[in-house]
Amino acid sequence: MGTTTLIAATATGLMAGVFFAFSTAVMPGLADLAPEDARGAMRRMNARIQNPVFLLLFLGGAVLCGVEVFQGRVVGGLLYFVGAFLLTMVVNVPMNNRLERTDDAYWPEYLRKWTLWNHVRGLASLAATVILLLGP
Repeated sequence: MGTTTLIAATATGLMAGVFFAFSTAVMPGLADLAPEDARGAMRRMNARIQNPVFLLLFLGGAVLCGVEVFQGRVVGGLLYFVGAFLLTMVVNVPMNNRLERTDDAYWPEYLRKWTLWNHVRGLASLAATVILLLGP
């Protein structure tokens, strides 16, 4: 296993952990709050997660998975790139942006849909990690 593959697998594994934590603890915890409190907390987390460490891991993982695709580890690379990175940009980020612009009435829909798609991101990241580690 090459260095790029090992780093890509580490990044995708760490991202799987982030998604897992949100799916199993953060979002259920927010679901216990009043919509105005939950929405405010999520908006704050969305702002704080945009930090250099997270962005290096999230974006760097996408770049390295792109490299993996071109080096022949197509399934593992695409699982993260499409199932986590692209899905985040196409589904979760627009939902986060809408959460910023709307009132508390959007919160129940946001919570349900965002969490569902977060499960998908987590599973895609985990699968990418396993396949990158076991692949050729």
